[in-house]
Amino acid sequence: MLQRIQTVWIFLAILGAVFLLITGQDFSLFGSVPFISIACVALMLLQCISILSYKNRKRQIQLNTISVIINALLLGLLAYWLLTLSGGIDFPEKGIEPVFPLLSMICLLIANVYIRKDERLVKSVDRLR
Repeated sequence: MLQRIQTVWIFLAILGAVFLLITGQDFSLFGSVPFISIACVALMLLQCISILSYKNRKRQIQLNTISVIINALLLGLLAYWLLTLSGGIDFPEKGIEPVFPLLSMICLLIANVYIRKDERLVKSVDRLR
């Protein structure tokens, strides 16, 4: 059942993590710790496991929720980093890095909606038997 619509949404969230990994190389908040790289790899692994656990919809929802929380933390750190950059204007327009966690969060929330819809459909069919 890999051909479900929620798989497409989770795959788009994986692409968001990949793009953040590519564009977030200049992020340095904690010194030499590559926090963005570690978080992006963790997100990609969680979301790949989520795609492959299509038979266990509850686990899929839990993994997506954990990924949303990690993306929210990344979004907060990236927003803090952008606001503390020296610039000369009120809001520094230095990068598009915060866009990728935001898009990933939206894609994962939409995927959770479709997973819950599948869960309701399976429960209704089980009632009819």
